[in-house]
Amino acid sequence: MSTSRAFTALLLAAGLSSAGCVHSYAGESALSFQDLDYSTAGTKQAWPVHRVALPDVTARYGLASPLHVSYVDLPAPSPEAKTVIFVHGLGSYLKFWQAQLDVFHAKGYRVVAVDLPGYGKSDKPATFPYTTEAMADAVAELARVLGVEKPILAGHSMGGQTSLSYALRYPDALEALVLVSPAGFEKFSWKEKQWFRRVMSSDFIKAAPEAGIWGSVRQGNFMHWRPELEWLIQDRVRLAKSPEFDAYAYANVRTVRGLANNDFVRDNLHRVSVPTLIVYGTDDRLIPNPFLHGGEAREIMEYGASRIPGAALAPMKGCGHTVQLDCPEPVNEVLLAFLADPAAAKPFVAQTKPEDKAPKPSEPAPVPGAPETQPSPTPAQDDTPAPSDGPRP
Repeated sequence: MSTSRAFTALLLAAGLSSAGCVHSYAGESALSFQDLDYSTAGTKQAWPVHRVALPDVTARYGLASPLHVSYVDLPAPSPEAKTVIFVHGLGSYLKFWQAQLDVFHAKGYRVVAVDLPGYGKSDKPATFPYTTEAMADAVAELARVLGVEKPILAGHSMGGQTSLSYALRYPDALEALVLVSPAGFEKFSWKEKQWFRRVMSSDFIKAAPEAGIWGSVRQGNFMHWRPELEWLIQDRVRLAKSPEFDAYAYANVRTVRGLANNDFVRDNLHRVSVPTLIVYGTDDRLIPNPFLHGGEAREIMEYGASRIPGAALAPMKGCGHTVQLDCPEPVNEVLLAFLADPAAAKPFVAQTKPEDKAPKPSEPAPVPGAPETQPSPTPAQDDTPAPSDGPRP
């Protein structure tokens, strides 16, 4: 059996064993990315969705057509209010902050949530590089276009690594960082990075079965699954039927490649110069990668907190990877307290220095194609291959 087929079989088995008796959306019609429901969880009040061109990013990366990104902008009651820009993770879109946007807006913040290039309602050009550095450039230009000089960035998983890249490359254009289950701390060997490149393909993402999607989303991301979260499954299954899904799948493939070949963020954590809060679920099943590395999320998050000067660490007991949807009330409480006075946050102090060893590769990671089912390696600037005479995972 090929690696891809074995991988798919593993996912299908995981989905069938963990999802139980669930509703199937396979018979429903196709859903366009532009028709995704961006609205409040309770009242279904639609958020105002805008699109804007990013000419600087277009020129920097030599794109044939102007790159447009979509975003939600909830204005603050006063010009002096702080702005929080929410950045989603791999395979997802801005609605993954559904439990935060209205809450933060009600507290007086200007709230902006962006669909990164390749995701949600934003453009999905095949020639965009899809590194977290390029993603950070897009977020930075969006902030400039909106007239936000020093936003607070709140990034989940890959969005956390994107926010870290922003902090390293635009240190004077940022007020604070909120990293939610962030990628970018975990170390991956060159063999593992090459494995990610070989196993990922657009066809592989498109072939993910519904049972596997149920398993990877519900089992991989949540400890407190609720029926009101089924939009995560419904959207993913219906989007796969749309003509635009090919471009989305390709963007995911390129993103994984972009994440897999460069340790820029991990090697420069000590250069982060703004107040930083790291929030994570203690029962995160995706970080560290359970098939390649094993271990506990605590180890990875404490490593990151110990490297970022003055970073505060807030574990959410019994919560999973998509912690902002899994445990929204305690997460919001911690985030809002931090933003009220970032400088007052208690820095994390490591009891012992976290180990910095390259892990040994083992089994494949969870199946791609559903939100945040990819492993979370570090970003890339190029596609440098592994040594041709080296061993293969």
